Amino acid sequence: MKKILKTTLLLLCLVFTITTYPQDSLRSNKEIKVLLLKASKYLNEFETELSIENAKKALSLSLKLKNNDAIARSYNFIGLNLVEHNEYEKAIGYYKKSLTYADKAKNDTIKSWVYNNLGNLYSYNLKNHKKAIEYYLISLNHAKKVGEIELNYNKLNVISTYFDSNQFDKGENYLNDVEESLVFLNKEFEAQFLYFSLKGDYYTNKKKFDNAEENYLKALEICQSKPKNFYYYHEITINESLSTFYNSQNDYKKAYQFLYVADSLKEKYNRKNNIRKVKLLGEQIAHEEIERELIKIETEKKDQDQELMNFKVFLILIGLIFLITLLILYSQFRINKIRVKSNNELRVANEELLIAKENAEEASKLKSQFVSTVSHELRTPLYGVIGMTDIIEVEHNELINSPHLKALKFSAKYLLALVNDILKVYKFEENQVVLENNLFNLEDKLETIKNSMENIASKHNNSIIVIVDEKIPQFIIGDSIRLSQIIMNLMSNSLKFTRNGEIEITAILKEVKDDSIYIEFKVRDTGIGIPKKFQDKVFEKFVQIDRKEDDYQGTGLGLTIVKKLIDLFGGEISLESEENEGTTFTFTIPFESGEDKVTEFVNNIEVDLSKPKTYRILIVEDNKINQIVTKRLLENYKFICEIADDGYQAIELLEKYEFDAILMDINMPKINGFETTKLIRQRNYSLPIIAVTAFEKEEVEEKAKISGIDDIIAKPFDAKQLFKMIHQHVSVKQV
Repeated sequence: MKKILKTTLLLLCLVFTITTYPQDSLRSNKEIKVLLLKASKYLNEFETELSIENAKKALSLSLKLKNNDAIARSYNFIGLNLVEHNEYEKAIGYYKKSLTYADKAKNDTIKSWVYNNLGNLYSYNLKNHKKAIEYYLISLNHAKKVGEIELNYNKLNVISTYFDSNQFDKGENYLNDVEESLVFLNKEFEAQFLYFSLKGDYYTNKKKFDNAEENYLKALEICQSKPKNFYYYHEITINESLSTFYNSQNDYKKAYQFLYVADSLKEKYNRKNNIRKVKLLGEQIAHEEIERELIKIETEKKDQDQELMNFKVFLILIGLIFLITLLILYSQFRINKIRVKSNNELRVANEELLIAKENAEEASKLKSQFVSTVSHELRTPLYGVIGMTDIIEVEHNELINSPHLKALKFSAKYLLALVNDILKVYKFEENQVVLENNLFNLEDKLETIKNSMENIASKHNNSIIVIVDEKIPQFIIGDSIRLSQIIMNLMSNSLKFTRNGEIEITAILKEVKDDSIYIEFKVRDTGIGIPKKFQDKVFEKFVQIDRKEDDYQGTGLGLTIVKKLIDLFGGEISLESEENEGTTFTFTIPFESGEDKVTEFVNNIEVDLSKPKTYRILIVEDNKINQIVTKRLLENYKFICEIADDGYQAIELLEKYEFDAILMDINMPKINGFETTKLIRQRNYSLPIIAVTAFEKEEVEEKAKISGIDDIIAKPFDAKQLFKMIHQHVSVKQV
């Protein structure tokens, strides 16, 4: 019975497949052809939104018809459009999809196009000449099977790339091949132009200047004849080449004439190109949706195939209606079997849900471990930078007032604070970022920030002005590092969008209330301004506003961090901006006056090293740079130091010498700082052990306490804070 049923099913499937073959496939293929022609036309006219829309429609129809040739062409057009939008990685992905279907279609023409497009992308956009040559050579192999014209265009691309990478000898052979084929290119004006232009470059390199001039002028003549569909930027490049050539021949009059023509053409081109850039930026927003639709099209195609198969099965079942009587006889058996299967599926689903829950918990744990590891890896080299600046400051008294050293030290500390905040940006909502209080001179701090930003300002001919209200106390108490981070983020934002202007930072005493002084800060620029429609969004995460300028890069977190830091201070921020006039950010935050607490703060943070206290310190650290930094910092203050590369060596040194304290790194090979401390305590050594680590203090605090560590200081640290900590613990142990 089963054998008969199987045979019947197969026969019905065959009949169904023959009778339901799509009758309108010819019409659909014509429609695909029209859509691809439109995609090509719009691409040449830089109407990329319309081009990609037609390519998407062509792809949808091609996938339904399983037309591999058309699928490959559609993906190729999508890749070309994405290159116009500078989305190179996505473009490469679609080019590779195109090649997959071109292989299935066994179409050498498409393969030649796509490999040539990949070569163009790597040569002109990514400047990877080696990779470009690889793709061009593959394209050449396919172009040989297509035709002489296609082959010569590929050769010209190879020559151009070799010449750009100063490999004229390798490009010479291909140049000779094209010369022999000029008869096939008599109506290909763009190919002729490229040939004569490259020939001019070749003769210039060989110092055959008469030949070079002759070929450059031939290329110029082709441009001036204004061939139809000729790429107009060629006229700019050949005029620039002639200007450079005549300049090298000391014929400055001709050099100036051609440069003037090139600049005039370039100005006209730039006006068109700027309009095109603005349009491209507008289309950028729709790209993600288009990409999702492309994925949706492929998914729908699979679903449609499945639905078609289900429909076939449905028709087969209708054809087998006469078997229903037999099916009823064992229906109860089938129901029981399905019930068992459903129960098994439910059990499997529950198990999968449990596994998914465990995976989610594991992912959360891995995220925390990642943040901790990145924090450690970044702070370790920063400790070296900050430590070296401290050493230079101590060992070279002549540099103690150097603005460069101050700027270096300030920038390193600012970078540390920035790294910490970016790594912990998700902790802002959990109120885990805490402000610190330190005594500082506001005017000095703003001047230091100004000095550190002068180099960036000078690149675009900007000036920085600092104005501090005389009513503000000379010394104030607050978190100076995070205040600096706020101002530097705002200044960086202003400097990006200001040309030939000024950035002004002002600090005004706004109000004195109880023990708090409220200072109003303003960061004003004369840049291009922020459009009204975006002003409510600038403080949101990852927002990068279209400012109608160059495509500036960034994390999109700068103003978000500014807003959250000001919230931590208990302050408020606002902005005023007009397009083409400038932007002003205004925020007010409270501080304490430090005029009456200068002496108190100095006593609290400085260790009295004037007394003859010579401590013998064991430094347990595996990082060579950190060994040098810590040792020099201590020795500059008359400490005697020994270094152990790992925990086992530390125990050996403890048995040979007496030490007053141990500085213990946590993350070491062979045996970590916790286990080393346990071994030391088991041997009844009671000297102070201070953990020096790049991990967050709260991450290691519990383990440190269990292992017997007395205190923790996080890298990079303030040297005086470390000396004070050593002094305190040694004094307690000696009592």
